[in-house]
Amino acid sequence: MKLGMIGLDTSHCTAFTELLHDENHPHHVPGATVAVAFPGGSPDIELSRTRVGGFTERLANEFGVTIVDSPARVAEEADAILIEAMDGRVHLPLFREIARYGKPVFIDKPLAVRSEDALAIRELAAAHGVPLMSGSSLRYSGAVAEALEGVGGRDRVIGADCFGPMAIEPSQPGWFWYGIHTVEMLYAAMGPGCVRVTASVSAEHDVAVGEWRDGRIGIARGNRSGNHGFGAAIHGKEGTRFADVSAYAKPFYASLVERIVDFCRTGEAAVPIDETIEIIRFMEAANESRETGKPVLL
Repeated sequence: MKLGMIGLDTSHCTAFTELLHDENHPHHVPGATVAVAFPGGSPDIELSRTRVGGFTERLANEFGVTIVDSPARVAEEADAILIEAMDGRVHLPLFREIARYGKPVFIDKPLAVRSEDALAIRELAAAHGVPLMSGSSLRYSGAVAEALEGVGGRDRVIGADCFGPMAIEPSQPGWFWYGIHTVEMLYAAMGPGCVRVTASVSAEHDVAVGEWRDGRIGIARGNRSGNHGFGAAIHGKEGTRFADVSAYAKPFYASLVERIVDFCRTGEAAVPIDETIEIIRFMEAANESRETGKPVLL
């Protein structure tokens, strides 16, 4: 398959392409290559502004990717499309430009930074028959998968406490910039069905407590000091298993690329879009609660 990338301002662009192109990579993912890409970029985000040029150069010079001047050109020339732009604000307008082509689209995290935009993306995808998938690589950590298996699978989970780093980027509301990784781990363990979120915030930490419809409680903790690794305690009916993501040999982003290639080939998303939209609303509710200190209904 020929994949196209839109938005070359994140390290995912080069990391994913290396996994797909380098047959000698220990975690090489066969079945697709990145053929064409559009740089894009967000001038008001320093990481985007300062890195898009370098990533674009590397894709062109090291991996032979053709660089084009519009998202539409990417959609015309590729079999499937990866929207990699780090800025969640631009995902809906970028998707609008390519939806009419009807090709499978993976949108890197976050799907959007407002639930209204997430719902609009789902509506556009349905209208044009676009297979759609989004998600964080942390969801596919082997450590998380082993912990889930250890408690008997997601159906046996009675609660989860997940943690990870949570830097703040002013252009991306609260949890949406880096907190999404921890929330995705939480949903990998708990599944959908959260009805209420209560959040607390300090200069160094954020905590969001979600209450599920069936009475289970899941906690996402974002750290700006102390522990900067990812991990989880997943509670099952017969015991608790711990997931130390940093101690697992296989990179979690390699597991994500495997899912992306399968999705682009089959059109079947590893995570239902409705669950992804609930994750967006969870973070939106957590942001509302971190401002007021009060519970917020999803």
